[in-house]
Amino acid sequence: MSPSPTHFDWRTEGPVGVITLARPERKNPLTFESYRELTDTFAQLRHDRVIRAIVLTGAGGNFCSGGDVHEIIGPLVKMKRDADRGALLQFTQMTGNLVKAMRACPQPIIAAIDGVCAGAGAILAMASDIRIGTPRSKVAFLFTRVGLSGADMGACAILPRIIGQGRASELLFTGRVMLGDEAERWGFYNRLVSPDTVVEEATALATQLATGPSAAHAVTKRALHEEWNMDVDSAIDLEARVQAGLMLGEDFERAYNAFVKKETPVFEGD
Repeated sequence: MSPSPTHFDWRTEGPVGVITLARPERKNPLTFESYRELTDTFAQLRHDRVIRAIVLTGAGGNFCSGGDVHEIIGPLVKMKRDADRGALLQFTQMTGNLVKAMRACPQPIIAAIDGVCAGAGAILAMASDIRIGTPRSKVAFLFTRVGLSGADMGACAILPRIIGQGRASELLFTGRVMLGDEAERWGFYNRLVSPDTVVEEATALATQLATGPSAAHAVTKRALHEEWNMDVDSAIDLEARVQAGLMLGEDFERAYNAFVKKETPVFEGD
């Protein structure tokens, strides 16, 4: 895959794709166009066999400040004044489609979060599989601050899975800032690192995952997503089926042969 985005930066480091939100003068806000382009990119990655892990980050010491006030919020207020419910619904469905695309993307997504991570930016972090933050980062689900609910882009479903129902309720009701040490303590961040190394650390972890069995990682990601609403017996049955399917793949045999030879397995994702 060789995307040529115009609303964010894309680069590759071997099997790792790095997405950088790159409007640092505005703390990397999202626009209608960047929502669509990000959604299309994650949808395309479903069919990519070269890129095996993704790093998502922001430029200039911030992750993402959410929807651009002038390019998104202003037009949405105009739609409200025009009572254009259809256009408003199209927007909210479009933003939700980005989260759906991230969750359906088989590659692990690692968010490298520094500075401001607010509104839809907090959602992008939430929708990632792993989050590495910095002590100075500030995460806020700001929707109530603009008179909207915390029920946005799947937050009421996904955030409680990460940090628990009570903590998620507090953040979504109040819209308050969650600082880096609290985010790590609550389990939103997998770990804290320095601002100077956050992208490097995320890329190193992505590279580690990318050299692993990518087909198996895709199954793990899908199972983590789907099994939340399953009873335990159904989840066990699902895992039996998908694990047996992976045993028919070549990576399973490669790992065994490498073990016998006391070598490191080279996984090819099949």
